[in-house]
Amino acid sequence: MNRRAFIKMLGLTAASTWKGAAFAEAAETERLSILLFTADDLHRDSVGCFGGKVPGLTPNLDSFAAQGVRFENAHVNVAICQPSRGVLATGRYGHNSGIMGFMHTDRDVPTIMETLRDAGYRTGVLGKVGHSTPKAAYRWDFVHDQSELGNGRDPQMYHAYCSEFLAGCRRDGKPFYLMVNSHDPHRPFHVPGEPIKGAKEPSRTYTPKDVPVPGFVPDLPGAREELSHYLNSVRRLDDTFGATMRALKESGLEENTLVMFLSDNGIAIPFAKCNVYLASTRTPWIVRWPGVVKPGTVDGRHSISGIDFFPTVLEAAGLPIPKGLDGFSFLPLLKGQSQAGRDRVFTQIDMQSSGEAVPMRCVQDKQFGYIFTPWSDGQFFYRNANEGLTMQAMVEAAPSDPGIAERVRMFRYRALEEFYDLQKDPDCLVNLLEKPEHKGDVDRLRGQLQDWMRQTHDPLLPAFESRYSPDRRKAALTAVYDDNYTRAVNRQDKTRPGNKQKKGKRK
Repeated sequence: MNRRAFIKMLGLTAASTWKGAAFAEAAETERLSILLFTADDLHRDSVGCFGGKVPGLTPNLDSFAAQGVRFENAHVNVAICQPSRGVLATGRYGHNSGIMGFMHTDRDVPTIMETLRDAGYRTGVLGKVGHSTPKAAYRWDFVHDQSELGNGRDPQMYHAYCSEFLAGCRRDGKPFYLMVNSHDPHRPFHVPGEPIKGAKEPSRTYTPKDVPVPGFVPDLPGAREELSHYLNSVRRLDDTFGATMRALKESGLEENTLVMFLSDNGIAIPFAKCNVYLASTRTPWIVRWPGVVKPGTVDGRHSISGIDFFPTVLEAAGLPIPKGLDGFSFLPLLKGQSQAGRDRVFTQIDMQSSGEAVPMRCVQDKQFGYIFTPWSDGQFFYRNANEGLTMQAMVEAAPSDPGIAERVRMFRYRALEEFYDLQKDPDCLVNLLEKPEHKGDVDRLRGQLQDWMRQTHDPLLPAFESRYSPDRRKAALTAVYDDNYTRAVNRQDKTRPGNKQKKGKRK
């Protein structure tokens, strides 16, 4: 019989006797604690246990995966930092939480940190504090941000602060919710000989020869150079994760802590971050829960997404799930069971970091993906903040290589609708929308997206329903995004071909 059951049997309370109070405190510390570790802009396929092709790049993550379960079909719902984290914290899509871009919410919606705090948990956050706090007025019990963490890139500082927080929880007999956010491998990447102020050197560095170039961008020298810098930052992310897990083990609280690892979105190069492609939203989600999750398991059957994090944590902790959430708990999957309703995910973009509206919507299952991009009209010229050496190399190579020129064109202008066979073409290179043999599949996913937009009250629904009428579609976008969309349209004159391109930077 565990202590909690023993206390219940005897009818002891904290107010009964000193001994009873001690038992009650012990029972409190036995409540499940939660540690969420997020990477920043990590490509899912970079991680060794998810098929990464760089030997030994992520030893700590690979070891962690062997202790728990990794999900092959896991996604974030928004491939940009703050709105992605807003989904995790609220269990609601951006249009239902009010976090449709880099903003906080003033809506009366529950958040995971508030809910757990009210249930007696101590809440802590390291790094990415503004992006990880949906309500600006919320005050964490323990908080240290980027400048106190070696620019968010010092594994030793993460270890020190994690140890301090966990020691306090153990001393006071409090369960905890600790969100640990690495600033790696977000730009600026680690460039050998050009250290970022305050950051520590990764435990290993890489060269362009070590780089496996993702299939959604061309294999060019500039891309290889930039991606080698990215790999350096991935290695330091793994160092930071290892330091965090070491602090948890040293605290003595490891056995009663549910740990989840994931990335907030894909890598910051073209066709990944700030988009809705497979490389944009697929995340390396790993869960360890001693005594519950069978070590070394892989779920390749079910689809989960960030919208499900909040309800899953609450159910695991034995707490009631608030009404009105858009996601649902995948606790059965952690127990090795099957679960219906996990055959697809819905992802979206509304506004990027500049505040400009560049909306996209996507539905995908394990076989196919359908994308709706309402701003694509042959004139709108798309840019985002992820255009470094890789994009520069693509632009420079385009005049002499028709294939690369087409990829640049596709990135800048897109198509109103895209449809991909994700099993045969995970890099989303061949748009099958007009292929007769896929008409039934296209119609099916179109219908699923429309149903989801109706059910979740997506304000972009009128634009989708008038997708073949340019004027009505544009009016619908203006109505939803107002000045944010107008600003994005007006900015085209400064970014269209013929104007000077911004050069990629090494840092």
